[in-house]
Amino acid sequence: MHELLDFPADGNGLRRAFANFPSGVVAVCAEIDGTPHGLAVSTFVPVSLDPPLVSFCIQNSSSTWPELAAAGHLGLSLLGTDQQAAAKALGARNGDRFRETALHRGTGEAVFIDGATAWIEGVPETHVPAGDHLVVLLRVNRIAAREDLDPLVFHASKFRTLHTG
Repeated sequence: MHELLDFPADGNGLRRAFANFPSGVVAVCAEIDGTPHGLAVSTFVPVSLDPPLVSFCIQNSSSTWPELAAAGHLGLSLLGTDQQAAAKALGARNGDRFRETALHRGTGEAVFIDGATAWIEGVPETHVPAGDHLVVLLRVNRIAAREDLDPLVFHASKFRTLHTG
């Protein structure tokens, strides 16, 4: 029998409980005034098929989101297992987040990270304040994917790979 652990119903308890729930890692990027801007999110959800909508969550304290929010188009790159360095760079508070990262352009300001498992381009439709985060809804305009790559997974506060078999 497995031991059940009770956590307090607060931010720390929620963080500990969700460490048991794996999620993909998504880069949200745009080029603003000739400079790429981006951040990594692990809270990413398909919302609707008709119309095609996805959502992701941004911390209210993000200094990058105000830059990205001004973009007409955003590029979402669903990162692959060999892109841990890109994910870490995008999560950094300082420095060049795109060093050693190859990019390609989409429509408008959308920018994508080469080598991702999938790319989603869209237009921010709305955002909803939610506690210490902002939930962003993105209307999807274009999608591309590679089926030969496995996704990068964030689980138990570490980057991981899927094991098939």
